[in-house]
Amino acid sequence: MPAGEAAAVIGKSVQIRGEVKGNEDLQVEGLVEGTISLPENRLTIGAHAHVQANLTARDVVVLGGLVGDIIASGRVELRAGCSMTGDIHAGRLSVEENAVFSGKVELSGGSSANAGGAEKTPPAAVQAAASAGTQSGALFGAN
Repeated sequence: MPAGEAAAVIGKSVQIRGEVKGNEDLQVEGLVEGTISLPENRLTIGAHAHVQANLTARDVVVLGGLVGDIIASGRVELRAGCSMTGDIHAGRLSVEENAVFSGKVELSGGSSANAGGAEKTPPAAVQAAASAGTQSGALFGAN
């Protein structure tokens, strides 16, 4: 999205059940049940949002409540105070202190630094650290 453009917003009082697709950044503040697909864009789940959906986006920021899986080609951020139940498949993962997460993590770094097949962080260690929710500003999968 070009600099200066605001993200589209699903407002606090809006409820969507079904499939949401788009080609622009999106911020969800209301209720969404189903799927959200923004493969080339950023998705933000607001602090008071309630989302029960499987998400596909370039980058995902979770501030509120999410039940569902995330597939992100870029970065997933679980911010302080969020609550997420589901699996994460992403290039990078950031978990702030006091974020609540229950699920599995699979990081697909995809960089030349990992081209030899060696992982920097074993998936089990990433899952345990993310599940504990005690990593203050931790960034997993960073090169």
